[in-house]
Amino acid sequence: MIETIQHEALRWMHITNPTEDEYRYLLDDFHFHPLDIEDCRGTNQRPKIDEYDDYYFLILHFPYFDKNNKDIRIREVKIFWGKDYIITIGKAHWVVKKLFEEMQEDLAEDNEDVKEKLSSSDLLLYHILDRLMLETYTLIMRVGAEVDLINYDIFNKKARSIIELISITRRNIILLNTTFKPQLRVLHLFEGGSIKGFVDPEVLDMEDYWGNILDQYQKMFDSIEDYGELIEGLSKTFDSLQANRTNEIMRVMTFFSTIMLPLTVITGALGMNIDFPFSTTGFAFWGICIVMVVVSVLLFLYFRRRTK
Repeated sequence: MIETIQHEALRWMHITNPTEDEYRYLLDDFHFHPLDIEDCRGTNQRPKIDEYDDYYFLILHFPYFDKNNKDIRIREVKIFWGKDYIITIGKAHWVVKKLFEEMQEDLAEDNEDVKEKLSSSDLLLYHILDRLMLETYTLIMRVGAEVDLINYDIFNKKARSIIELISITRRNIILLNTTFKPQLRVLHLFEGGSIKGFVDPEVLDMEDYWGNILDQYQKMFDSIEDYGELIEGLSKTFDSLQANRTNEIMRVMTFFSTIMLPLTVITGALGMNIDFPFSTTGFAFWGICIVMVVVSVLLFLYFRRRTK
């Protein structure tokens, strides 16, 4: 289904779940390169921007949380960018769909702000990317909050929940890192001037706008790297704490086992069917108990002194 926002000469077309008829429409009416249409049919494409004489084709990746609101997934945003049109195609990030609907409503209400955003395809593309950056920044701040939570709870004894949280957060950070790193090169093309766009620089200089997008993205990428280092450090700290707790448990168990060992030998020896001196007297039982207590106390004092 093709939905369209039209303002003066500019069109924003949003195509969700495109059919073969719609792909043929794009080929016949806009004369897009067949390889770009093939990329739209496929998934798991690398971030890129292809430059042609009369349009650009962008594939960008942006994260979102899954239905369980725990694991991060990546959604591709595919955009055809021409002088008088923007076409977002396929199962784009939900933010793109939401922005499209908001602009549709604002334009119906004759909102001047949305008319300014639709004054050129360059400016419209900037606002789409800016909204995606804002949503991504919110997601990354949540990942940072999870790292802080791990830092706060790491000294608690809820080992299983901490292990699960560390595992999920580390996986999310790795996914964000592998997503952001190749995409930085694409965004540098905008800020570096390699991508000229279509608006007249004397009317509107887009260099500052693209620079703002790159600054936001670079800031988020730096935060991801910082969180990656923090989670690795917290993971090692947690492993050390668990190893220390295990050693403490083993030390206590060894301590009591060592104390019980001579008592076991005494009771084992006296339990044999052999006559021992004083075994028939009335004081034998209590004498043995006193010896065992004395041995236990002496061993306890010895080990306590050695472990200080």
